Amino acid sequence: MKKIILTGGGTAGHVTPNLALIPSLKEHGYEIRYIGSYEGIEKKLIEDAGIPYDGISSGKLRRYFDLKNFSDPFRVIKGYREALKLLKTYKPDVIFSKGGFVAVPVVLAARRRHIPTVIHESDMTPGLANKLCIPSARKICCNFPETLSYLPREKAVLTGSPIRQELLEGDRLTGLEYAHLSEEKPVIMVIGGSLGAVAINDAIRKLLPRLLTKYQVIHICGKNHLDESLNGTSGYVQYEYVDAPLRHLFAAADLVVSRAGANAISEILALRKPNVLIPLSAAASRGDQILNAGSFARQGFSTVLEEEAMTGDTLWQAISDTFQKREEFIHHMENSPLNNAISTIVGLIEECAAG
Repeated sequence: MKKIILTGGGTAGHVTPNLALIPSLKEHGYEIRYIGSYEGIEKKLIEDAGIPYDGISSGKLRRYFDLKNFSDPFRVIKGYREALKLLKTYKPDVIFSKGGFVAVPVVLAARRRHIPTVIHESDMTPGLANKLCIPSARKICCNFPETLSYLPREKAVLTGSPIRQELLEGDRLTGLEYAHLSEEKPVIMVIGGSLGAVAINDAIRKLLPRLLTKYQVIHICGKNHLDESLNGTSGYVQYEYVDAPLRHLFAAADLVVSRAGANAISEILALRKPNVLIPLSAAASRGDQILNAGSFARQGFSTVLEEEAMTGDTLWQAISDTFQKREEFIHHMENSPLNNAISTIVGLIEECAAG
């Protein structure tokens, strides 16, 4: 049996694409293991999927001053030694890395053991962890055409991001019933990310009286961000988090308002949902969401509204314009080359595993 080790962690975004690949890898006859951090978010997600899991030491490589900068290099070295030992024990044919700092010692150890590695970069520009891994990789998968210019030409492949198959199997009527909404008005689905987005939540709620004259709203607002005073509002439903029924809520949505994280927008693209993207501001991030959103706008997939420019009027205008031109957005998404990510990536894995 062929053996593969998946790695990546730190955020759910470094894990969910790996989870999306697992069914196809099993179909191709792979024995799968996962290497992550001792107690990172990836541990529970992977164990819940029934995949054997090994934790290693990991540290974060920061671009700013922090006292942990003095101790974390030793954690990385320890993780590298642990990864070397695990790779010697399991003897995988290939490694697939989704990134995050826990992946760095695994990829470097794979190079030492002469094990081919395929890595995936979700954002427009490679993050620091993947920059460290690129020299050791056989192939580098990416989401955006613009990313190709940042990568070695002989290694880079435009694949898109693997999407959980179950997300594509939602049922509109089931979603409407779950949310207690009707078929009479179109549905806007608002997603602020795994932790919610206070600015988006506040803007949507202030705009509700106007929105509900024309639309219904499904609002996934993040943990501890429910507004109890709005419970029972006709045409509006709010959730902290949605798991299994998410596919049905997506199917019920006619338009999505979202942050511009790489995985979120890849799911929106795969589902062909007209969307308004409100990227996390550069002041609160390294600016990757702004770049991601810009690429989707240039490809005709999205309307982009900068958070600093978001008011009730600009948000209403962005939603109205996008809904009016929704068929045009759907057409561009249907013709995207990024619609077969799982088969493309598994093909690269097979190629590397075969030597």
